[in-house]
Amino acid sequence: MMPMMGMQPQIILLKEGTDTSQGKPQLISNINACMAVVDTVRTTLGPRGMDKLIHDNRGVTISNDGATIMKLLDIVHPAAKSLVDVSLAQDAEVGDGTTSVVILAGEFLKEAKPFIEEGVHPRSLIKSFRQASVLAVQQLRALAISLEDKHMEEKKDLLKKCAMTTLNSKLVSGEKEFFAQMVVDAVSVLDPSSLDLKMIGIKKVQGGGLRDSFLVDGVAFKKTFSYAGFEQQPKSFSQPKILVLNIELELKAEKENAEVRLDDPAKYQSIVDAEWNIIYDKLAKCVASGANIVLSRLAIGDLATQYFADRNIFCAGRVDSGDIERVTKATGAKVQTTVNNLDPRVLGTCERFEERQVGAERYNLFMGCPEARTATLVLRGGSEQFIDEADRSLHDAIMIVRRALKHAQIVPGGGAIEMGLSKYLSEYSLQFSNKSQLFIKAYAKALEVIPRQLCNNAGFDATDVLNQLRQKHALADGSGKNFGMDVNTGGVCDTYEAFVWEPALVKINAIQAATEAACLILSVDETVRNPKSEVPDAASGAAAQAAMAGGRGRGRGGMRGRGMRR
Repeated sequence: MMPMMGMQPQIILLKEGTDTSQGKPQLISNINACMAVVDTVRTTLGPRGMDKLIHDNRGVTISNDGATIMKLLDIVHPAAKSLVDVSLAQDAEVGDGTTSVVILAGEFLKEAKPFIEEGVHPRSLIKSFRQASVLAVQQLRALAISLEDKHMEEKKDLLKKCAMTTLNSKLVSGEKEFFAQMVVDAVSVLDPSSLDLKMIGIKKVQGGGLRDSFLVDGVAFKKTFSYAGFEQQPKSFSQPKILVLNIELELKAEKENAEVRLDDPAKYQSIVDAEWNIIYDKLAKCVASGANIVLSRLAIGDLATQYFADRNIFCAGRVDSGDIERVTKATGAKVQTTVNNLDPRVLGTCERFEERQVGAERYNLFMGCPEARTATLVLRGGSEQFIDEADRSLHDAIMIVRRALKHAQIVPGGGAIEMGLSKYLSEYSLQFSNKSQLFIKAYAKALEVIPRQLCNNAGFDATDVLNQLRQKHALADGSGKNFGMDVNTGGVCDTYEAFVWEPALVKINAIQAATEAACLILSVDETVRNPKSEVPDAASGAAAQAAMAGGRGRGRGGMRGRGMRR
């Protein structure tokens, strides 16, 4: 038998067991995986969006916030993970529009898919999509309406409208006016130069209705663990002096492992007395400073509690460090690490202090703070999940108001801006005589997904509404450029007049982030997965060695290359 000529030995570059998939099928598979992720959050978009109930080992979460859902979905597909990243980036950067950004990225990929299947090179698509994204952002900036020149009262009213648009699509939409006002008031007290989010505390108290929530123009925190004698302390002050400490006021041996050797048992009492004298000396210095309220990050013991109660001083130990930071910022107090030489300048003050019963909890409230660059929202509600979702909703609203304060430019919501950009890009694409014309048109069509999805989620006929919107936006005099979808009637309306406003920054960020994510996925044509690198850590060393030794054959004692766990 003649040996077969031209038989090439197979060249193996990668470790045995490595899975490589490449080329067009790989790209299509990545796009399909992303579409599956998008379908999960698609129905949560807009004021009539549905909520998702996610049950995992951390408990039950009910949410319709895109970023929260994406975070809780344990996505393992490497390409689809980029959609999770893009929604989290949008959440961190702007706070809202997390669902929109995922849906847009998915739609860009969906529009690109037929071109890829027909053999278009992904690079051509990426180039055109990036070009379209730049054009869209330029046009969006041109259409944005600035609020810069308005005075503060007018601005607050406009910010409230932006907050209401955000809260529209949340669980708390029934009380959106109440909460929008609360959010604007809270953000307004922050330092305008930094607008630090840490300075807004959100405390959750179960029980009562949403309407029982309130805003404290200062700091509020839950009553800390207290000893006997606490009830004898005064629970409200007017213009108190506040001392903030970072030391323990407890009777205990100064050093845990100290050893004292006595040659005379009579001296034992003097050692005990010395310990008592140390604590009494500390307490006397706190009282001498003139403080009415003593707060500490560390414990304040039963002796100190009773000592302060006898002298009409309120004290709280083991206060959370975040709350301590807000108290110092609000009242002007300085944290002290010793009670020696207490200067009156290190004491803070506020207009009024009181301990108030909120639901089943008691809260310490510091109100009317002179340095008040901080506020606390106390949320009430029936169930834990509900309050958690209210907290997430308010976080989005706070981020939006904060962004709108810094960049006071808004665009009409309800899909109006997307329709306007879609029309602009469709017309602009005709300037190209090559394939780019098709790709930019596809990008323009993808932008229409936002109004379409808003209609679908509200149960209206999307085709009918989109045709009405296209007709309005095509008017030659430009009078229809602010028309978007009206969720209440199922028709169209001027969303600018209806005060459905969104900060321009949200939309700019969403378009840029979604385009980047889509381009990233389109540029991947090969995935290399090494299953051995995915072996759990504990056994990975042993398993990898055994697998390498075993190879493809029977390995050690017929283990087929799977390392034994030791």
